[in-house]
Amino acid sequence: MRRGRWIERWEPDDEEFWAATGRRVARRNLVFSVFAEHLGFAIWVLWSVVVLNLDAAGLPMSLGETFWLTAVPNLVGAALRIPYTFAVPRFGGRLWTTVSAGLLLVPSTLLAVVVPGGWLAAQTHDTQFWVLLACAATAGVGGGNFSSSMANISFFYPERRKGFALGLNAAGGNLGVAVVQLVVPLVVVAGVPVAASGQVRLANAGLVWIPFVVVAAVCAWLFMDSLTQARADTRSYVSALRHGQTWIVSLLYVGTFGSFIGYSFALPLVIRSTFPEFLAAHPFVATHLAGLGFVGALVGSVARPLGGWLADRLGGARVTLGCFAGMTGCTALAVAGVQAHSFALFFGAYLGIFLLSGAGNGSTYRMIPVIFGELGRRDAAANGLAPAATALRYKREAAAVIGIAGAVGAFGGFAIQLVFRQAALDGGADWPVPALWVFLGGYVVFAFLTWFCYLRRTFAVRRLPSLAGAANAI
Repeated sequence: MRRGRWIERWEPDDEEFWAATGRRVARRNLVFSVFAEHLGFAIWVLWSVVVLNLDAAGLPMSLGETFWLTAVPNLVGAALRIPYTFAVPRFGGRLWTTVSAGLLLVPSTLLAVVVPGGWLAAQTHDTQFWVLLACAATAGVGGGNFSSSMANISFFYPERRKGFALGLNAAGGNLGVAVVQLVVPLVVVAGVPVAASGQVRLANAGLVWIPFVVVAAVCAWLFMDSLTQARADTRSYVSALRHGQTWIVSLLYVGTFGSFIGYSFALPLVIRSTFPEFLAAHPFVATHLAGLGFVGALVGSVARPLGGWLADRLGGARVTLGCFAGMTGCTALAVAGVQAHSFALFFGAYLGIFLLSGAGNGSTYRMIPVIFGELGRRDAAANGLAPAATALRYKREAAAVIGIAGAVGAFGGFAIQLVFRQAALDGGADWPVPALWVFLGGYVVFAFLTWFCYLRRTFAVRRLPSLAGAANAI
């Protein structure tokens, strides 16, 4: 017998049930899910700010090494998104949210205990780097929280309300990136003069999150619920992996979410190493605001629901294509900003990239159920299948693709950091420029792929049909 807060009967699509019971229970679970996921994102990108303060903490690292310290949590988090997707059906949303929130104590405690100095400061540089890398890798547990949180909330809401609930859940989590990049610089230099160097309280970067993590875990255990109807649909995942559309949408998500999370990790480090003159002239920005990197993450987080809203009205493919086109132009402006040594131009361009990548996250996710709905209609018509049963099968596959795309997209962030790292190793005063040209070329490819697969109405290719003629605008 299952014990705890398990709900046996859950019928959110029944209007009477939703009005009497469902709405209240779903809202309560959404609130605590957003809280836990928000902290997950915060811990995931924590090292994007920590690396900026290692020199002042007496643990100097090369630029290439610091990029590894931000890239590895990205990689671990992306990999964990896959098993985290199946954790909710296996253990229940209440238990798994409690466990996944509690796991955040590991990276935050390690950062508070190991990194500040003491034993670590007395070790060789190589030992210091590997210990820091191991500590940074544990922060990847925060990256998996997105998949389990989204999977859990999707079971609670009726179909007509899932878009808003999932958008709110995702945006609340993404905001954790901006919060950590704003809060951590303030707490590690608390009481330190702006112009001072060599004086940081790096332990605070971990300590500040511990009370919130404990509260999130306790609240999840006390107030959240698990649904017996939430079953792991392994068959749908296996079937979805065979669809070419799964990989096309996942590639598009590499361009949108991969850009958001990759730049969130890398931008503070890029700003510090590319615009030292600007930061020297504005010590408060450099010391207390980590080069304003948090502003981009904030803009991208807020833009995600906007992208979904626009996609509902204009079609997801049109919005996604517009986002990639805009990101191409903004990346070209960022190149000009680096070459002109203009922080204002570079930073303004990246705000545009964050805005468009956030909107693209929402529009790309909106495309998934429409694409698979159209594939189901075509399959039923071509093979004489029962429309209702076929639609249900493709609907389950669409839900699986949301999890797959989320994991693949997160790997895009790791790729962005590897490209930046290689450019940094090649050196030069304008070292980010080659990396930016690579990203610009990628956005051109993603834009073409969006047009070719979902908006093309000419140049018929027999083996690569376009879905532009779908009954609902993709």
